[in-house]
Amino acid sequence: MDHEAQPEAPDSTLGGYFDVHDRPPAFEGSDGQPYTVSIEVEKAADPRNPFIGYLVFPRWADTGLGVVGHVETPILFKGATRIDVSEQAGALPLEEVKGLLDEAIQHEDRRE
Repeated sequence: MDHEAQPEAPDSTLGGYFDVHDRPPAFEGSDGQPYTVSIEVEKAADPRNPFIGYLVFPRWADTGLGVVGHVETPILFKGATRIDVSEQAGALPLEEVKGLLDEAIQHEDRRE
């Protein structure tokens, strides 16, 4: 019997999740706290890549009634347009996003 690879779920990437669910994905961080994620794109001074992108992870109160902090990644993406950078971020598999969250938490813990 020939087993074909299963198609990727439409919400298995960051951009796909936003498209399918119309909200950011939620994660439990390695610190046990609840987080969501946003894609941030900013202008940069580099004329070849005038836009940069990174992820910000707002940390929610245990009650879910407000943001009580955040962690963020370093710059992960560079591109010619905001759309280029947003598409690069959107292509990240959710498993990789979770790994980036945990790395950001560890980095923040070392700073304290």
